[in-house]
Amino acid sequence: MAFELPKLPYDYNALEPYMDTKTMEVHHDKHHAGYTKKLNAALENNPEFYEKSIVEILGDLDAIPENIRTAVRNNGGGYYHHNIWWEQFGSDKGGEPAGELSKAINSTFGSFEAFREQFKITALGVFGSGWAWLVKDKNGKLSLLGTPNQDSPATLGFEPLLGIDVWEHSYYLKYQNRRNEFIDNFWEVIDWDVIAARFAK
Repeated sequence: MAFELPKLPYDYNALEPYMDTKTMEVHHDKHHAGYTKKLNAALENNPEFYEKSIVEILGDLDAIPENIRTAVRNNGGGYYHHNIWWEQFGSDKGGEPAGELSKAINSTFGSFEAFREQFKITALGVFGSGWAWLVKDKNGKLSLLGTPNQDSPATLGFEPLLGIDVWEHSYYLKYQNRRNEFIDNFWEVIDWDVIAARFAK
């Protein structure tokens, strides 16, 4: 089975005023859909890879034929990262994490506020297009990671828990060049229950 574009789990306007309706429409229906279509096109002559999850594919890119590896890395990353992106938001969310995730963040970064500051530094430090991530390793240890373009934490052996898309397509219609403002408002729509569930896996 080819990879499918997941439906947006809420209305296009659900994250207003922090993420605007038009950006949501373009981001999901054009960008995410484009990554999905191009990933499937890259794999169409190697359908055996449809039997694998996108995490398995990105975790072992050396197994992908060289002639399609770059396309799979770029578009597979875009497909996977945007799946994570939409799932982590909700209206009337925000606030702070609780439970074991909160303990792990405080233990790793010193406090939730310190974590937010370090996350913002990581996101602002991504040159050009890319992502900033809160990830965990195979032992459950947390860290922050910046990745260029659609390069994936999965390729580096990490599981992404929380990510911010700092490609201009994710914020430019509303925020123009104010990436720092976009990052600050990003926290207002995070569904920490989703992040905690990823952490608990």
